[in-house]
Amino acid sequence: MAKLVFLWDNFGPLHADRCDAVAEYFGRKHQVVGIELASRSKVYDWVPESGSRFQKVTLVEGRSVEEISGFQLFRKTLRACLSMGRNAHFFICHYQAPPIFLCAVVLRMMGRRVYAIGCSKFDDYARDLRREVAKSFLYLPYNGGIASGIRSTDYMRFLGIAVERVKSPYNAVSLARIRKMAGVPPAPEGVPFAERHFTIVARLVAKKNLSMALKAFALYCAQTANPRSLHLFGTGPLEAQLREQAQADGIAVWVHFRGFQQTQEVSEAYGRSLAVLLPSIEEQFGNVVPEAMGMGLPVILSDNCGARDLLIRSGVNGFVIEPDNPEGMAYFMKLIAEDEQLWRRLAKSAREFAELSDSPRFAEAVAALIGEMKG
Repeated sequence: MAKLVFLWDNFGPLHADRCDAVAEYFGRKHQVVGIELASRSKVYDWVPESGSRFQKVTLVEGRSVEEISGFQLFRKTLRACLSMGRNAHFFICHYQAPPIFLCAVVLRMMGRRVYAIGCSKFDDYARDLRREVAKSFLYLPYNGGIASGIRSTDYMRFLGIAVERVKSPYNAVSLARIRKMAGVPPAPEGVPFAERHFTIVARLVAKKNLSMALKAFALYCAQTANPRSLHLFGTGPLEAQLREQAQADGIAVWVHFRGFQQTQEVSEAYGRSLAVLLPSIEEQFGNVVPEAMGMGLPVILSDNCGARDLLIRSGVNGFVIEPDNPEGMAYFMKLIAEDEQLWRRLAKSAREFAELSDSPRFAEAVAALIGEMKG
């Protein structure tokens, strides 16, 4: 029995979804192990996840990766990987971290099969050629990779992995888990159309472009007598600024800052939502997109979001806007909010497209890489 080993800095719900899906796909043929570098995350305050079908190994308890020395991280990670045996396959995130790169090099030199996993795209931000050339060396240890979509696959290929050795999707989510926690049927069933609200799930940081989202929401409110509310889930350094903006624009009565919530509360909010907004300036993927679509929600997102490659077809299951276009975003918000037949059509299509990013698709990508696809 070979082991399939997945390495991330910290395990949240989506990491457990993917490992559980791989374990279910292979049954007793392979053992699935998740290596968590540290039990805490400096970015996400989620409850640690273990899953039900795989073994999770945490290397450092009570700290985040940033609080661990590079040497200690390298030593602990390599020791954990080597303990998995000679037949193990390793799927590794964070290729750019020196301790992880060194582990990948040692594992490859010892004959282990090592694969990169990630969702970066070339257009995430302005790239420097010299830095990209140097970065390509960090991909040398890898036999292949799992990316998130067209642009993510192209970027992995650009960095040196043959395109036939890159599979997708990486950013998969258990639709069954989201739907169970929501507690109501996915749209267009469930909560009546008239009782639904707009939703944003994002960290309150500059790259999420939430100031533009509030501008768009203010424009939408000005165009309708009875605007729907906007529920914003997340925390971050821009919270006070965004609250002040909502007050200044006269929309504070309709904007509800819900703070950081665990997946249970967010899933329940999806069940009451009309649509999800994601106008990010920089967004490698956008995990909220498959989560929302799994609950039948249309998504209005910027074309900078990696999720639009695989999941969004404008006018079919949502709308794609430019990140500097609040007028366009407001137009689509009003359209969805007032045309129930359109919303129902978008919702049904969203549910269908969500299957492309269901967690079993990640398991199929793993199977394709190691040459063990069923059927």
